[in-house]
Amino acid sequence: MINRSVLALALIITIVACNHSDTTTRAEPPEVKAAQLGERAVSRGQDLDNPARPGAALYDQHCSHCHNGAVSKAPHLHWLAMMSPQKIFNALDTGLMKTQGAALSSDQRRQIAEYLSRRKLVDSSSEQVAYAPQCSASIKLNPDASPPKTGWGHDTSRFIAAEVAGLTENDVPKLQLKWAYAFPGARRARSQPAVGYGAVFVGSEDGTVYSLDIETGCSHWRFDASAEVRTGIVLAAGSGGRPPLAVFGDVMANMYAVNALTGELVWRLRADEHPSATLTGTPAVTEEVAYASVSSLEVVAAGNPGYECCSFRGNVIAVDLATGKLRWRHYTIPEEPSLVKVTRVGTKVLGPSGAPSWGSPAVDRKRNVLYIGTGENYSSPADGNSDAIIAVNLTTGERVWQHQSISGDAWNTACQLEDNPNCPIEKGPDFDYGASMILVDLANGKQVLVAGSKNGMVSGLDPDDDGRLLWQKKVGRGSIQGGVHFGMAAEGSTVYVPINDMNHSNDGSVLDEAAARPGVSAINAANGEVLWAHVQPDICDLKYCDPGVSAAVTAIPGVLFAGHLDGFIRAYAKADGRVLWKYDTKAPVTAINGLMAKGGSMSGPGATVAGGHVFINSGYGYSLHEPGNMFAVFAVPETK
Repeated sequence: MINRSVLALALIITIVACNHSDTTTRAEPPEVKAAQLGERAVSRGQDLDNPARPGAALYDQHCSHCHNGAVSKAPHLHWLAMMSPQKIFNALDTGLMKTQGAALSSDQRRQIAEYLSRRKLVDSSSEQVAYAPQCSASIKLNPDASPPKTGWGHDTSRFIAAEVAGLTENDVPKLQLKWAYAFPGARRARSQPAVGYGAVFVGSEDGTVYSLDIETGCSHWRFDASAEVRTGIVLAAGSGGRPPLAVFGDVMANMYAVNALTGELVWRLRADEHPSATLTGTPAVTEEVAYASVSSLEVVAAGNPGYECCSFRGNVIAVDLATGKLRWRHYTIPEEPSLVKVTRVGTKVLGPSGAPSWGSPAVDRKRNVLYIGTGENYSSPADGNSDAIIAVNLTTGERVWQHQSISGDAWNTACQLEDNPNCPIEKGPDFDYGASMILVDLANGKQVLVAGSKNGMVSGLDPDDDGRLLWQKKVGRGSIQGGVHFGMAAEGSTVYVPINDMNHSNDGSVLDEAAARPGVSAINAANGEVLWAHVQPDICDLKYCDPGVSAAVTAIPGVLFAGHLDGFIRAYAKADGRVLWKYDTKAPVTAINGLMAKGGSMSGPGATVAGGHVFINSGYGYSLHEPGNMFAVFAVPETK
């Protein structure tokens, strides 16, 4: 799932205000919370968080009865708050909600869209919706330039071989910005790009997926998804009469396959009917099947004391790549949630629930299994499926084995609120396996499955012995927002471990700042020995900034690329961890679409490297981290 604790506070105000609860947060003193609200109002030119605005009453009257979690196919309020105002307006004006919107005037539809998104609806004629220029007839996609099978979707080691990367360790210090694209109206950029057919493919906050020419940035095509494209794009070469595909998911749990050469929709599937379901983990593809892990934000909805927490169960699905038909579904929690108790305010508590899966699945063809990680239970009782590594049969979807690292972990956003009865008795610690597992080849001919957790622990498991623990190594302090988040990388038997370890806590807990290890460590996959560790100094020039690495990291021979929460992308030497190159994505530049591109904190996607280019998205915009709208492309300048 999404790093829920990071996102939670950004949505609590929305949920609490719209449900008219007087519950108050204890994560920040009132004066700090007021300052945060003021900062947001100033940055947007007006107070869009004011529940007294006209859109609030209109939402309550016309929308809230369906979007309160009671209607299975209606996205919960917290998902609507993540959508762009244009997407919401379009849904009410000409889209799926046209019937419901018919009773509203155009101005009322606009008010609802602005209220839910907390942003002004930009006129379509404004320069803020300028897209990349269309490619000329002479610049075409190359159907013979098949995409390399590297990175999420193909290989969770996130290692790019030399012949694909086109960069050496000596080249890296010479990298310069080649061009940048500014996602129109965006404040976050969280989709991993993919390269193939002479283009780079990338998704955006407003749901647009782009195919952009690598050399110039011109647009071959654009595809309009229903909501933010949160997963990476995976390119699958054509096979058996099936066209080459770009496969991805959006935050509303819709999964898509688009013709990679034309941008035409081939199929679309709703991955899970739960109103809080989402896709954050990039799908993994084989020649015939796409596998997608399913997460949710029901953990945030639970912040409302009147919400019946919780009914979502994490799962992973297998989808026929040619048709989009579901082959099987495996739930991380086998049994359906049932009534556990009733809170003191009369709200039902259901369980067990949760154990979401928010990373990209790892495919093990040798053993015919799929590896996924899970997060915490959302409600009591905590069971044996949370904070676990699960192996699932690729063909049947049956569970082969599981390894739980931490027991008794049940947590939801109610635990960040004062005296909220929806907080499970366990109250965390919320130590998910969010990063993809990596299957590493050892010198002795064996393999080890390496996994990293938010508690800062890295584990080596035996894939031939039902996940038996071989070793463990603590490389980060860990916390709700600490440890390993979205993705490690490996070159040979060297595993690179990014550590977040933020020093401000959103849950009110006291953190040991001296024990934090934000940065990157390299370990030996054979035994967990730490080869080197680079703890990044805090050089933040912003009020809310952290030096750690939440985003996935990417390796090429001898080099590791890491996007930090402080807005810098840094390249580290494999040998000793020294910084070879860095670039501050927060520095504004004029983009190819005429807008100003400016990055921010990076969390989620990492760099993609191919053909001598480095591609990365920059901009997070949650939990007081720096927003951004930048897609940046780096290369070594040609010499004349």
